[in-house]
Amino acid sequence: MTKVLVIADTHNKLPPIICELARGADEIWHLGDVCDEWVLDELQFVGPSVTLVRGNCDDNYHWPLVCDLTRNGMRFRLEHICPPPRRAPGDYDILLHGHTHVPRDETIGGVRFLNPGCVTRPNRGAPPSIAWLEMRLMKTGR
Repeated sequence: MTKVLVIADTHNKLPPIICELARGADEIWHLGDVCDEWVLDELQFVGPSVTLVRGNCDDNYHWPLVCDLTRNGMRFRLEHICPPPRRAPGDYDILLHGHTHVPRDETIGGVRFLNPGCVTRPNRGAPPSIAWLEMRLMKTGR
């Protein structure tokens, strides 16, 4: 099983609980608005590989705006600002995004939209939050 810690919108902050949680992850996916690279350095120091996309508050233009990944047969798209569902290309199974600081888990047109929310500055009455993805490799036999 692969365990992925998904976070977004840390905005120059990294609560100690995030580093503690990261120690139990196989990967960390940050969905943008890191804002200061020390946050990324700290996450990388914890150990699991870190994949990130650039948010609207990030100024490191070497970071990608979009990242497409495949894990255990599932296709993922990571981006900070979610496209409108009618414009979202359908060549992935799950679209993970940040930006709103509000958790989301919704399926539209066969694509699952996930937002981990925000652990540092939640919005619209949402509690501080992150997301865990746990993936098992699906085997088929003939």
